[in-house]
Amino acid sequence: MRPFIAEQSDAAGVRAERAPPVQWALAGLALSMLLSSLGTSIANVALPNLAQAFTASFQEVQWIVLAYLLAITTLIVSAGRLGDIIGRRRLLLTGIALFTMASVLCGVAPTLWLLIAARAAQGLGAAIMMALTMALIADAVPKAKTGRAMGVLGTMSAIGTALGPSLGGVTIAGPGWRAIFLVNVPLGILTFLIAYRTLPVDRRLKTDKSGFDAMGTLLLTLTLAAYTLAMTMGRGRFGPLNGVLLLTAVFGVGLFVRVEAQAISPLIRLTMFRDPILTAGFAMSALVSTVMMVTLVVGPFYLSVALGLDAVVVGLVLSVGPLVVALTGVPAGRIADRFGAQRMTGAGLVAMAAGSLALSTMPVTLGIPGYVAPIVVITAGYALFQTANNTTVMTDTGADQRGVVSGLLNLSRNLGLITGASAMGAVFALASATTDVTAAPPEAIATGMRITFATAAFLIVVAFVIAMLSRAAAKSDA
Repeated sequence: MRPFIAEQSDAAGVRAERAPPVQWALAGLALSMLLSSLGTSIANVALPNLAQAFTASFQEVQWIVLAYLLAITTLIVSAGRLGDIIGRRRLLLTGIALFTMASVLCGVAPTLWLLIAARAAQGLGAAIMMALTMALIADAVPKAKTGRAMGVLGTMSAIGTALGPSLGGVTIAGPGWRAIFLVNVPLGILTFLIAYRTLPVDRRLKTDKSGFDAMGTLLLTLTLAAYTLAMTMGRGRFGPLNGVLLLTAVFGVGLFVRVEAQAISPLIRLTMFRDPILTAGFAMSALVSTVMMVTLVVGPFYLSVALGLDAVVVGLVLSVGPLVVALTGVPAGRIADRFGAQRMTGAGLVAMAAGSLALSTMPVTLGIPGYVAPIVVITAGYALFQTANNTTVMTDTGADQRGVVSGLLNLSRNLGLITGASAMGAVFALASATTDVTAAPPEAIATGMRITFATAAFLIVVAFVIAMLSRAAAKSDA
């Protein structure tokens, strides 16, 4: 099997082989996104079984999830930069192979700590795939269809996130917990073969000395690890250790900026943040992801406590959001291509703000329909925003920086999700006037939900203002 070589003529007049359909290249990238998102969500449902299998505490088995999350968050920017230097196709294939082999190790791991180590390796593979799938869109798909391609990637990410818990539950009930990791193996092999056959070969790019910033990479990794641990440790309680980690992260950011300003070939060119569209894209992505986490943090408590629904119905209602994103991702891409990505970014934010405001005023008496209707508006708006924002950011990025910019875009999303789980969870607990939301009365939970979504609406308004200011700044620069 030979990789795709774009049709071109060289000095000797040798005819290159005919390019395979663009759809196959997009399929390889979409499956890469599906694998990485599936790996994020499929293990959560197995934690009780894993605690029993390894005779471990919850604090110990939660590292199975945390190791994967840490690897992605801390290494995704470095993976993108490395792809810019050594070749994005080459590194993506390496990431797919690493993810697949790590899945095998997860499935046969005899001890808990070996499983955690294998999950960290799996997370590294996922970081590479997440960072480079969007970066390779420009090489594999015509510019006029970039929005549609981004919509496909968003759809596959949503499908992977939504499919993980249900597939994991079915797999555990059948073959057992080891199969939730081994199920990735045949899918990983298929993804590797499609990507190898259809993605365009790497072209040598002129980069500034093509050096890899080892010191910057180490500082960024440690800083992101400190922040991620500060936001995730303590199971919702912010203690002294969380404070120390957060201060360490703040110090790390300052040191990282100083090192990058002096580096010959920096991991991140600080001058890129002078671009208002690029900087706004990162900021909006983080804010929107923070808001999207509210639906996962608040939703289960509101549905089960305030509305009194059983676990099965709660699960069905919560699946509406990912289903909407999966169904609207591709249409959102077509809309972005037709009407302009920047304009549709604003439209998506308006829809999210409207849905959040509706939930902040929704009476409990409207029951499930009163909750589901605004959630549909929020998630449809999110699908439109994400597709349009990703398209805007990646379309105007130079070929030698697509990997690192894609990594930063994914990083901003991950940091938003992490921050949302911690900060918005704290807002919900405070608004519910209780330290234990599981024991709060239904009225308190309903009040907490309204105040939390009012806060979410405010964050979306901030994102909308950022979008308008960035457009005005870009026009003035032009």
